[in-house]
Amino acid sequence: MRTSLVLTLALLAATPIAFAQKVTLPLWPNGAPETTQITGPETDITKPTDALVAGKKLMHLTNISKPSLAVYPPTTANTGAAVLVFPGGGYRILAYDLEGTEVCIWLNSIGVTCVLVKYRVPFANHYPENTADLEDAQQAMRITRTHAAEWHIDPSRIGVLGFSAGAHLAAVLSNHADYKRPGEPANQPNARPDFALIIYPGYLSDAPALNKLARGIDPTANTPPTFLLQAEDDPVHEENSLVYFQALKEAKVPAELHIFAQGGHGYGLRPTNLPITHWPALAETWLHTIHVLGGSSASKQ
Repeated sequence: MRTSLVLTLALLAATPIAFAQKVTLPLWPNGAPETTQITGPETDITKPTDALVAGKKLMHLTNISKPSLAVYPPTTANTGAAVLVFPGGGYRILAYDLEGTEVCIWLNSIGVTCVLVKYRVPFANHYPENTADLEDAQQAMRITRTHAAEWHIDPSRIGVLGFSAGAHLAAVLSNHADYKRPGEPANQPNARPDFALIIYPGYLSDAPALNKLARGIDPTANTPPTFLLQAEDDPVHEENSLVYFQALKEAKVPAELHIFAQGGHGYGLRPTNLPITHWPALAETWLHTIHVLGGSSASKQ
């Protein structure tokens, strides 16, 4: 597993990013359920003065009114597992390369299909005040399960991975996959993730009261096994991971928590001299521990 991580970091350092994109699909072919409040075309608003991550720029996509998903098949032997990736960005932008396409490179290198979700932003409010983010996440999971055979995916091994606001969205989907919007058909494909990786999450604690869960998180015994990772010096506060982990424990949900001394926020998979940036190796080990990876492959390309 250490060798695969070294190779992944080498791929991330190379330019341009090279891997085969299989298919891109709209989440809502007939239009999203709500009337969009987004004005202007989808655009990358990255400025020359924006902070660099590991010496590189990152994308700041916004004005996403037509959400979509992009499927990237594994570049090594297909394990049959798949992960929906939700980039972060405070529900204002999506860090689409740092917390999206670069994550797909790693997932593909360990035999996992990456389904990169471009959900709607910007939002003034997220779930539970606004349900559009959850609806996009549900729809992405339902489309993936519907196409599981076609995309060589085991429908019982489809998880979610989110960063920052995207980690909040992954947690919301983990706990509210059965949400029904008004007028929604009753018999919809299952939107529940089979596992979740929550990386430097925001919005999980009820700030400024950081010792309790935010409204709308609500883990139960049906919440999937969860991997949590954050740095103690994260300005978004490591309490987001701590309170969620404790709530998972009380709900008897299998969970694994990693808190590092240093790392800050928004590092993605880009290598630095800090130990936290080797978190993909920990996540890969956890995926073996919960039997998502390893053993016989349910689907071969």
